[in-house]
Amino acid sequence: MPYRRTENVSRRLAARRAAIIAAAGAAAGEAGLAAVQIAAVAAKAGIAAGTVYRYFPGKTDLVAALLGEICDGEIAALRYAAAAAPGPLSALAAAIMTFAARALRQRRLLYAAIAEPVDAELDVARASFRKVLAAEFATLIAAALARGQLPEQDVPLAAAALLGLLAEGLLGPQAPAAAGRERELAQSLTLIALRAFGVADARARGLVVQTTMPAA
Repeated sequence: MPYRRTENVSRRLAARRAAIIAAAGAAAGEAGLAAVQIAAVAAKAGIAAGTVYRYFPGKTDLVAALLGEICDGEIAALRYAAAAAPGPLSALAAAIMTFAARALRQRRLLYAAIAEPVDAELDVARASFRKVLAAEFATLIAAALARGQLPEQDVPLAAAALLGLLAEGLLGPQAPAAAGRERELAQSLTLIALRAFGVADARARGLVVQTTMPAA
């Protein structure tokens, strides 16, 4: 009879995998993806390096899992914010502000996940994260466009441009200091994005004011 894992064993294995990914995220949040080394992550997780290798054969596998975890978290947050909004344009504004606010709270980690220079091998996994984010924004832009709340525009191009605006304005080397200004910066970037999409200034300002900043 083949061996079958008990529910408790499966839970324990899943918890250990999650702890390893959390340790990798902590390392990346402190010093970027270059800091996600098997030995260092094992030390942070309080386990042996050999244990990490049982879950992730190498650094690339671990980074890919970390990026997948970050991506899932960001997409879930965007969808939650959009779903709570009263209409498509409000949903787009809420999603933009949510992403901005979350990025400002975990700036180093999101920079590592989106924009930090890395080896080509790692950039393949990271490009997938950017693609998923852009697709999520494209869905929201298309919904607002379909309702006549945005002027006609190239949706994939608009989504890519939005991601570039957010990455550079929040995470890039030219991004302003955020300490104590998180709400102001998140609102400003959301307003800039809505204007770029063709939303009249007065309406854009109203949407931004009505959007609630997500909780930490």
